[in-house]
Amino acid sequence: METETEMLNTYFSNGAEVEISSDEDGFRGSWYEGIVVRPIQKKQRTHKDDEDDESSNKLRVLVEYKTLMADKKGKRPLKEAMTLVQLRPRPPPERRRKFKVSDEVDAYYNDGWWEGVVMEVSSDGKYSVFFRGTRDQLEFEESRIRIHREWANGEWTPPFGDEGEEKKKEEKLVSTETKPNNEAAEIFSKGSLVEVSSDEEGFEGAWFVATIVKLLDNGNYLIEYQTLRNNDDTAFLQEETDRLHIRPRPPDIGSFESFKVLEEVDALHNDGWWVGVISKVLKGQRYKVYFKASNEELEFKHADIRLHLDWINGKWVRASQVHFPG
Repeated sequence: METETEMLNTYFSNGAEVEISSDEDGFRGSWYEGIVVRPIQKKQRTHKDDEDDESSNKLRVLVEYKTLMADKKGKRPLKEAMTLVQLRPRPPPERRRKFKVSDEVDAYYNDGWWEGVVMEVSSDGKYSVFFRGTRDQLEFEESRIRIHREWANGEWTPPFGDEGEEKKKEEKLVSTETKPNNEAAEIFSKGSLVEVSSDEEGFEGAWFVATIVKLLDNGNYLIEYQTLRNNDDTAFLQEETDRLHIRPRPPDIGSFESFKVLEEVDALHNDGWWVGVISKVLKGQRYKVYFKASNEELEFKHADIRLHLDWINGKWVRASQVHFPG
């Protein structure tokens, strides 16, 4: 595995074209084009910095955005200091192609590339894309969509320029069709074990285990959390939630020997599963996980991390487009 210095010299040298991820609220899952201006020297360790050792030891680079400006007139490009985990090389150009429902894609929107999933293909060739981070669904022309790829350890997944190999992989995928309404009702019936998310500030990107108490007349669900208590601590918390904030428990897809740097995972923290990215692999099957929503980096043991999956249109989806039956 390459060190930070090796990654800097290989991929993020001065003038290198990159894509930059944002930590700001409402921007999770987006990538903006930019260039590397220069590396930033690590802060020298002093007694005053002992409480800030982690941040002082991170290698940072100064980047300049191509589409985001620092002034209202739009004449001065925005510059920011970023850690390497927030950067990746700019993907090489790829040929135009057709997309299908459930394809993981990036859609160009608001001056950046946003991770999403194709939900519908219209008769006029436009694509309706669902964005997990904001739960918005917008329509795009084919020219403003590209296949979503992950970059880790110097490689793109799925790789570029190997359509034949990608087709073989697609043929091996285990998939499920969108479940009819009656089957969906069975999934979210009284007593079903589910996971629930919240839009409340400070809880973005977290899923909490709960049980469905009953289906309400307005189509929402009354759920009872398994780990969160009410204010009086006399019982487990009960809340009303809708279909956009509930999903089945993720399938048991078996254990992994290890996770890789930049792999998207869920980490068990504060009674819930929080979406993050492996930022460092430590000894003794321990990892540092970076959470974009809160701009935090915390350490976890292997047993408290699971592969991140998304429940989209009745299917479990991950970045590599592997689908697991729900």
